Amino acid sequence: MATAHNVYVPEGTFGVLDAGEVPVQAADWSNGLAVPMSEGALIVTGIHTGAIRATATALTGPPAASTDASWEEIVEVSVNVPTGFLRVESLEQGPVDGLAPLSPAGPGWYRLRVHARGRSILPDKVSTEPVEDYLLVTWPAPQSDADIIRSSDRIDHALAHAPDMPKPQQPAPARSPEQEALRRRLLRG
Repeated sequence: MATAHNVYVPEGTFGVLDAGEVPVQAADWSNGLAVPMSEGALIVTGIHTGAIRATATALTGPPAASTDASWEEIVEVSVNVPTGFLRVESLEQGPVDGLAPLSPAGPGWYRLRVHARGRSILPDKVSTEPVEDYLLVTWPAPQSDADIIRSSDRIDHALAHAPDMPKPQQPAPARSPEQEALRRRLLRG
């Protein structure tokens, strides 16, 4: 099993980034934990600033369902990895030495399963000693929608307050015979 390493968290997030890119303007914050971007993803922590413990594992295929009840939240998202250098990174200190690269198959799409516990212990506080744990697991997979495997009040709140997505346009209502005749006359001039 991989060993946990401390990751410094500034402003409530750390990254699973491809070559250090942080295209935050393309971030989907809707589930409140795993935030996919056009490249890589951000992970939202409970603490505002300080240290968390993270473990990272890259697989060749999907893992079995998690039976470890100690994980309070589990979310899965698709992550685009254009350069093939997906790593866990502190947004202030860069890649975390000792954590495995997460894109062993090179560039392409991966699934990222984020397990979290402890995010409710010190919300928006500073913690120099880790009180939160994260397990990050990736494997090559086609792009697909996010999946909430194990939710929490925090995730439920994020989902309930996510910005509305544009709704598909509805077809125009059918015209009455009179409206259709008028339309034809107007088109003929």
